[in-house]
Amino acid sequence: MTELNGRKADHDIEPLFLQRWSPRAFTGEEISEADLFRLFEAARWAPSTYNSQPWRFCYARRGTPAFAAFLGLLIEANQSWAKNAAALVFIVSKKNFIPPGQSAPIDSYSHSFDAGAAWACLAFQALHMGWSTHGMGGFDHNRAPAELNLPPDHRVEMALAIGKKGDKGILPEALQKRELPSGRDPIAQVIFEGGFPKV
Repeated sequence: MTELNGRKADHDIEPLFLQRWSPRAFTGEEISEADLFRLFEAARWAPSTYNSQPWRFCYARRGTPAFAAFLGLLIEANQSWAKNAAALVFIVSKKNFIPPGQSAPIDSYSHSFDAGAAWACLAFQALHMGWSTHGMGGFDHNRAPAELNLPPDHRVEMALAIGKKGDKGILPEALQKRELPSGRDPIAQVIFEGGFPKV
């Protein structure tokens, strides 16, 4: 069995899957545009239905006017630690696409799922480069679309903080206790041969 970071996989996997986790303590170190765009480039190569590529990324680097605006969209609990991130990103998905051979757009059943695949690619590229990522659902869902100037056929999926992992002592005490890699449910709880069991 693969073990790392106090985690133990039920089956042998590549260690990087146990190495990646979502810290909240960041050093405040800035990220270059070149490094940030390497993360977006990795996300761009994610798989998607019909190669529709519904993912979109709105970003703000630390020290820019947009960073304060993005930070203000987060719930207060997330603002308390995300203020030290190198960049804040909102991942957005386009809810329709034009299938090959057609001229009119159709609704995409999997736009959110496909955007999630892009987020995973970004997270693992960040890990490879020595950056940490932390995804968040805790943001103002009502204000974000207008603040980000989203077209009507787009949906804000999540917010994301990127930074260099720092000392957990900079966090509020309640968050310090949570600043460690999380476990996962046993694999038997999430896989079902032939479908879900009958009840």
